[in-house]
This record gives sequence, C-alpha cells and structure tokens, in this order.
Amino acid sequence: MKKIAISQLNELFSAISSQKMLYIPADDGAGAAKFTPWAEGISLTDKLNTVRSAKDLFFPQVENLVNFKVEGTKIDIVENRDAAKPFVVFGVRACDCASFDILDRVFLSDPVDTFYQTRRENGVVITLACSRPAETCFCGVFGIDAADPAGDVTCWMDGENLYWRANTEKGEALTESLNLTDCDDAAVTAQQEESRKILAKLPLNGLDLSAFKDEKLLDVFNSPKWAELSESCLGCGTCTFVCPTCQCYDVQDFDNGREVRRFRCWDSCMYSDFTMMAHGTNRPTQKERFRQRFMHKLVYFPNNNEGIFGCVGCGRCLKKCPIHMNIVKVAKALKEEKV
Repeated sequence: MKKIAISQLNELFSAISSQKMLYIPADDGAGAAKFTPWAEGISLTDKLNTVRSAKDLFFPQVENLVNFKVEGTKIDIVENRDAAKPFVVFGVRACDCASFDILDRVFLSDPVDTFYQTRRENGVVITLACSRPAETCFCGVFGIDAADPAGDVTCWMDGENLYWRANTEKGEALTESLNLTDCDDAAVTAQQEESRKILAKLPLNGLDLSAFKDEKLLDVFNSPKWAELSESCLGCGTCTFVCPTCQCYDVQDFDNGREVRRFRCWDSCMYSDFTMMAHGTNRPTQKERFRQRFMHKLVYFPNNNEGIFGCVGCGRCLKKCPIHMNIVKVAKALKEEKV
C-alpha cells in the first residue's frame, strides 16, 4: 500500500500525464461530470459518478472502421481506424470497473473485436472506492464491493491522503514510475468498514432477482406485466446510452462522392428501427423492444455467461429515465407477480 497527500494530487496527475494520456472525472460546467483529458486547471469532481461511464474510452460512441476509395470499377481499401495510444483512466468506480468484465465477454470472445481489444491493452484502469454511495446504487446485488473495487490500481481517498494499491502488472509498472510513499492499510481498512455499513443500508441493497434464476423463464417472457410496464416508455434510448454494459452498435457508410467512410456508432434496442432489415424489424412494438432490453440483462446474458447478469447496479438508468422506468422497477414488478 502506498499514499500521497491530497494536496499533491495535481502533481500525481501531472506525473501520470507526462507518460500517457490521462482521463479523470471532472465537472463539465453543466452540473454533471464526465471523463475528461487532464490538464493543468482541471480538478477531480466531487460527484459520485459521471453521467456516462468509462466505457466510452474503450468502446467509443462513434468509431471509424475503414474507408473505401472508389474510382470507376476500382475500389481501394484505406485504413482509417483511430490510433489507440496508451492511456490511463483515473477514478473509475467499482460498478463501472465490473462492466468491463461484461464487455470483455462480448468483444473479446471469438471473433475478437480488435478495435476494443487494442484499447483494453493500451488502457490502465485506476479505480476509486466509494465512501459516499447514493440511494440509487445497488452494485452489491451483483456481488460488487464498492469499498474494494478491482482495476489495475485501486485507490481510496480521505480528507488527507490518496491511498494506492497496485493489482496487476500494468498497475505495478505505473506505480514504479511514480513518487509515492509506503504506508500500512489501517486507514483504508477503517474506511472500508464504514463504507460497507452504508452500503448494507441502501434501499436497493436487498433487490431480489430470484424470479430470473429458475426454470420457468418462459413465464417471465409471457408475463402480462410487460405491457403494463412498457406503456409509458418513450423509446428514447436514454437508458442504453448511459448504461456501462450496453454494447449494441450499428455500422453505417457515408459517401462524400470521393470515398466511402464506414463507421460504427452506438445503437439502442429501444429504437423502432433497431436491426431494421429488408423485411422490416423483428420487434415491431414498444412492448417487445422494452422486454428485449430487460430480458437480455436479466435472463439471456446470465444464461450464457455463468450466471453473470448484464447489469452492475450503477443506478444511472434510475437517475436519467425521463419517465422513471428502470431495471429495478421491472425486477420488482416481475417478482411481485411471481409471488
């Protein structure tokens, strides 16, 4: 365990930034926080979490794939993928860090997505433990310990110091390049005990997902609750765009008359034209699209991934849905129906 005084945080950020691009959660000037490239004058936010997760740095909202230069009947393929340079992302919360395991299972399975793979190889994740979790947090439901997050490096902060623990080879290599002081873990242990007491008292900590773990999942799929729950859904896709585990994307071409740019961009299963093909779409109603989103996170994904749910309990969808519909309400409604 190592530490550095909070008063020297800028010196720490400067030392990291001199080696690699550094991103930290910083206020965006509109009352929210986002991961921002660090520079002198940019300070760490005091907000619990960013509006969008650190997923953006590994799976960008828009990403170049390839260009095609067309001259008559001749087509040349032009490599135009965005260069993935080494970078460090500081201040990732336990929930967002856990989302990388879910994304890895999607993008690093055969066939491997080399765009995502390159960013994962080039990125160093520094997590920051939660000492003041919000009432909308429920990461503990999924076995995530917000007081002891994973990552290449794990950090804790109190009023005086930042405590630092390297967990991986990447983390060790970064640690060796920094001027940090050795210390014991007494202060961290005390903070963890207090944080876990708070986490245990959160209103959503006891969320029951047992309705999705038995053999009667067809009953869940055919539940009349879906029509009731989806009735007010706007299909805006906000929940999918703030979600750290959503991985749907569309591939599009843009022809400027000289060449064709092929890129991918985030898509949402809540949209009426999602996976639209020549015959139309296979989910023509809002109820079917709504059901697909939550069935995927609570049923389909865990059934294919050793029981790991496709949610990490970050609470962003609870905060951002304009009609206050979210995965917690869905889980509770289906559980009550079963009971």
